[in-house]
Amino acid sequence: METARDVLKVLAGRCAFGDIEALTPLAVPKEQVAPLAALCAFGQRVLDLDAEDFGMPEDVGEVPKDLLDRARASRMPQTPKEQPRGALASLRPAYALLLEVIEIRWRRREMAALVAAVHIASEYLPMLAWEPVLGHAGDPALIGTAVTGEGSRFGVPIEPGSARLCDHTRPERSACERTLRVSNEPGPGWRAYLDRQHSQVSQALGDCAARCRTPCSVMSRIDEPVRARLTARCKLAADFTDSALVRLRHAAPVGHGFGVPSPEEVETAWARSRASLRHQPLGKAALDGATDGGYPLPGLPAIFSAIAGAPIVPDGLLREVTTRITASL
Repeated sequence: METARDVLKVLAGRCAFGDIEALTPLAVPKEQVAPLAALCAFGQRVLDLDAEDFGMPEDVGEVPKDLLDRARASRMPQTPKEQPRGALASLRPAYALLLEVIEIRWRRREMAALVAAVHIASEYLPMLAWEPVLGHAGDPALIGTAVTGEGSRFGVPIEPGSARLCDHTRPERSACERTLRVSNEPGPGWRAYLDRQHSQVSQALGDCAARCRTPCSVMSRIDEPVRARLTARCKLAADFTDSALVRLRHAAPVGHGFGVPSPEEVETAWARSRASLRHQPLGKAALDGATDGGYPLPGLPAIFSAIAGAPIVPDGLLREVTTRITASL
């Protein structure tokens, strides 16, 4: 390494955005520090999957608009009426970004962060499976027409002494009831719902399609061929959520964060997960037809694509951030 800039270029290749931001004042002229620091802060937020802060006001003017727009496609709206709807309109950009982040975390040997990203992906897979049917990714402002009405038990409390016909847990029923009214709540209530209950709505919808023993009109209103495909996608999502790879997140006996798996343990868990996912016809077809050679968890993009009912490949957003940082240096 001949110069500090050479060191920064190597760090950029590793997506070490925080380190670059800290070292930038030592390597570039003063007038270049602020734009580079903003680009690094943006890249770090994306790598950390800090979706609520994608496209923060301080980024505007400092970070190129095309990068901001790509990140905002995976952003969760922070107010009920915020436009565009980001990850509530479609989860596919978010899953493409998750695939890129998982790949980078593998390359950096950051297994705790990798497993955390896989866990996040597992929570919203049922919503990804429902997206072709709903026409959106479970947007509370739009979901009511698809899950309410005569014969629906979605978000309906169980009357004392009545038969328990709905398989949703009490927290899931509470989350489903909340999603039908939260778009009329103020910002703090909306954000609290996204933090604590939106993923439970995703799991509840997955149960409707894959596990319900007494389906209500949430499912019966869907045409049979569409319903069959939805059920297959949700069953595959449920199997992924129960897989050995996702269970790594919960393996520590004293709670999250105290048991970090090695790369070898991650590879072993994914091999076991692939074997179990092959028991589903949709999973077997996806893995047999996978064309993602070189991806660190082979077949993961194919599984996400099968659940989505559409191709999903790793995004290149962070690679583009790295390219622009390197060009600036």
